[in-house]
Amino acid sequence: MTGGLDFGRLEQALLLRGEPDRVPLAEVTIDQAIKDAFVGRPVRDVESEVAFWSSAGYDYVPVKIGLHTFDDPRRKRENVVGEEDYQRREWLDELKGPISTLEEFESFPWPEEVGCVDDVTGVSLDEISEYLPPGVKVIGMVAKLFNAVWELMGFETFCLALYDNPELVSRLFERVCSTHLGVFERMSRYACVGAMWIVDDIAYGGGLMVSPEALRRYIFPWYRRMGEICRERGLPFIYHSDGDLRGVLDDIIGCGFNALHPIEPPVMDIVRLKEAVGDKLCLMGNIGLDFPLSRGTPHDVEQEVKERLKQVAPGGGYCVSSSNSVAHWVPLENFNAMREAVFKYGRYPISI
Repeated sequence: MTGGLDFGRLEQALLLRGEPDRVPLAEVTIDQAIKDAFVGRPVRDVESEVAFWSSAGYDYVPVKIGLHTFDDPRRKRENVVGEEDYQRREWLDELKGPISTLEEFESFPWPEEVGCVDDVTGVSLDEISEYLPPGVKVIGMVAKLFNAVWELMGFETFCLALYDNPELVSRLFERVCSTHLGVFERMSRYACVGAMWIVDDIAYGGGLMVSPEALRRYIFPWYRRMGEICRERGLPFIYHSDGDLRGVLDDIIGCGFNALHPIEPPVMDIVRLKEAVGDKLCLMGNIGLDFPLSRGTPHDVEQEVKERLKQVAPGGGYCVSSSNSVAHWVPLENFNAMREAVFKYGRYPISI
């Protein structure tokens, strides 16, 4: 690792779109199996979670919180590797969820409050500070606002309700997003938190999941309120959505986001994006999850990282990341090749 751990490296890239000592690393999620293999032991508590991210060269520890663990018997499940929960893949019924009427909305067992504890890793903001190495901060990740609403309804039911039952849609967005706004505000007050990150897919490879008008009506106003909190507190504000976001880039910038992740190839050309909005957004990602991270060799990964550093890093405002997340099927040697290529070639000035 070069340059040691320093959250200031991320701040310079995210807020100023500048050139720190080297290009930062950044991921939304790294699968538990990858973390275990990297460390060589189970990563199951706050201390070991912090140890993984720090030893892997990340200048932050992510804590992801949100309404994304509803227990719905319609969830489809399969065990991928073993019997433990973190190795179980789940997906939702895309047709109909637990809420399709106002009566079901009223009777739904809503949580009274979402606490500042990552409900996947168990990392708590109240105890994490004592384990953070010097220079490392937390990035608070609030997950699933738009996603939580459609998942509660089922995507088909949600799309129909945009036209047939806008009252239900409005009430769901108000309930879900006001809850997230509350936890966002509380997280942003912790001294250990250095940035806030919204994780909320609104697009796929073919374009936006719903019309720009629906997003402007229902979700972007909530993002703007969160952006105002970050601006008041001087915190970088990051947005994650897969897919083709070109139809709402101006809206994303208008919500106050400082950075965009993960710039999914091939639908998002990161070089053109840098030319178009590089003066407004730090760009994060674009190292292909399919190839080279999953199906390539360590050499393939190194070559793609070098290419992105050469194309996008000069002038600043770039962080290396996968084009989605580091999934359990990514070979450990490929994950390491991505990291090590940044340490080897990512120092400023870039001279590859």
